[in-house]
Amino acid sequence: MTTKRRNHGRAKKARGHVKPVRCSNCGRLVPKDKAVKRFLVRNIVESAAVRDISDASVFYTGYNLPKLYMKLAYCISCAVHGRIVRVRSVEDRKIRVPPPPPRRPQEKKSGGGGAGAR
Repeated sequence: MTTKRRNHGRAKKARGHVKPVRCSNCGRLVPKDKAVKRFLVRNIVESAAVRDISDASVFYTGYNLPKLYMKLAYCISCAVHGRIVRVRSVEDRKIRVPPPPPRRPQEKKSGGGGAGAR
């Protein structure tokens, strides 16, 4: 019988049963080893509000705002739909190394006038 994935889409090897977790998006019960897990770290206050708080506050100087730490677990359907994971071709499914982290687009610095002389 042909198999689509080497691990059958799970990380369960010598265990018969794995406790389920709830999908963070739709609430579906998914086995913990099959769920797509992401760790999200964000500031509690957005950057625009930080400036307003620092202007209005006397005690704010030198105080680090706490961060929000969330462990998210998605079912496969929500992970594909939300573009957290992508569908890969048959050859690319065999690549087991994690992909490089996505690069943030850098703002272009204008070095010249734009109509550059050659």
